[in-house]
Amino acid sequence: MLTFLFMIHIMRKVVIASDSFKGSLSSSEVAEAVCDAVHDVYPSCEVIKLNVADGGEGMLEALKDSLNADIISVPVHGPSGRITKAEYLINGKDLERTAVIEMARASGLTLIKEDERNPLNTSSYGTGELIIDAFRKGCRRFIIGIGGSATNDGGAGMLEALGFRFQDDSGAQVSDCCGGKLERISAIDCTGVDPELLASEFQVACDVDAYFTGSKGATYVFGPQKGADTEMLEALERGMVSFEKVIAKTTGMNLSETKGAGAAGGIGGALSAFLRARLQSGAGLVLDLISFDSIINGADLVITGEGKIDSQTLMGKAPAAVAARSAAQGIPVLAIGGMVAPDILTSDHSVFMDVLPICETPSSPGEMAAAMHPATAKTNIRKTIFRYLTLKLQKTQK
Repeated sequence: MLTFLFMIHIMRKVVIASDSFKGSLSSSEVAEAVCDAVHDVYPSCEVIKLNVADGGEGMLEALKDSLNADIISVPVHGPSGRITKAEYLINGKDLERTAVIEMARASGLTLIKEDERNPLNTSSYGTGELIIDAFRKGCRRFIIGIGGSATNDGGAGMLEALGFRFQDDSGAQVSDCCGGKLERISAIDCTGVDPELLASEFQVACDVDAYFTGSKGATYVFGPQKGADTEMLEALERGMVSFEKVIAKTTGMNLSETKGAGAAGGIGGALSAFLRARLQSGAGLVLDLISFDSIINGADLVITGEGKIDSQTLMGKAPAAVAARSAAQGIPVLAIGGMVAPDILTSDHSVFMDVLPICETPSSPGEMAAAMHPATAKTNIRKTIFRYLTLKLQKTQK
């Protein structure tokens, strides 16, 4: 564990910067429970509540208050083609307007029933519809979080919505693009895309370094969780390999060498190749946008967390990013999780001052469901933080 001097008799400033506990509590609900516990022990302490995310679900919530942005709701085609309502944010006015788009809202895995998941058939078209809607409303800067997708279409669906057109070997148009149609595409026509859109600024928040193809690529790393069996994986990978070659022929960009190109079923690569998007750490981008470094200045403690803290947490997810930024200012960080992997509790991972599970590991699905109930989770968070801070206070007073 990272060692900090923690001998403060009175906490004057605490910053709460937790990701959501997925399936249980939003970032703001976690922050409320932690805030109550801090004030139980230190009633006069200044508590600042920040919502953070790593580019997937929760990014809009993390940014809407900090950016004072307008919420826009539009109908789009979901990943399976059904019309769904999706929200995004617009910040600023006139030529400085920025759209904040969360891919999961339009093309997310949670929009499809588990027994309907089939990445050969799903499309990122709805994400493209959000981009176009924001562009028509005057946005020329786009921040796109691409976690939690249901797609493995190389971003072809999104590109189709933006005005790109695809042809097969005979010159016939390939439309309604999805993972299962990539292998048919042999040419990409960019002439129908608005030049102003191509000249716009795109920042992509992603938390994975997957390549477009290969054993560490989009298909084999993430395809199974999107519903792909062995046969589907082989078909999807053939399509991605073929599409990667067509992209290289069209743009000159080799996505096989681009980390993050395989994020969200390859949409990271499509945005990078055709819209010159910058792929960057989702958590880092969110922290920059909410001015995290300046807000935590002078804090006695930062409290972060997410639903499950494990080895993946340490690979650039929001709690690890929060800890790294805080450590740079010498501020101790406490992490809480709905569940904490045993190796995290026992290892010297040099990121957090302490890591606390908010309850014992559930031993059955029923116990898990009970622990994830919002009211129960809030109570457990409040008790955990209260006990921890009370113990620390008692030790400093001895």
